[in-house]
Amino acid sequence: MTDAARLPDLTEGADIGVWTRETGFATWNRFAAVNDEFVPIHMDDEAGRAAGMPGAFGQGNLLVSYLHAVVREWMGESGELVELSAQFRRPNLKGTVRAGGTLTSLTRTDTGLEARLDLWVTDADDAVLAPAAATVRFR
Repeated sequence: MTDAARLPDLTEGADIGVWTRETGFATWNRFAAVNDEFVPIHMDDEAGRAAGMPGAFGQGNLLVSYLHAVVREWMGESGELVELSAQFRRPNLKGTVRAGGTLTSLTRTDTGLEARLDLWVTDADDAVLAPAAATVRFR
């Protein structure tokens, strides 16, 4: 059974917190190095503009990493990330990005307590870059 003292706030409607990062060439380069993803649109403003963007832009999967980080920080060691899905709506341009979310439902199952989360990544102007959802299981 789950140790209640180690659980995050499991109240429907609860905010799971916000995870903030500055993003730009240095971040995208490190992510590219780890994932062998040195694509010009992520490294060069001219290549980004040639692709129809205002300049270079970060990898979509980097936004997924930010979502994973905010969920992991919220659930701690007591949770298990069962599912995470995201849609890419806007490019990850240079500047501040924030990932966060809300606990939308709790369901008791045969395998534990499942928390459903609505998630998002926004830019400095609060434009949603990636709406997302996740399921976390607590045993």
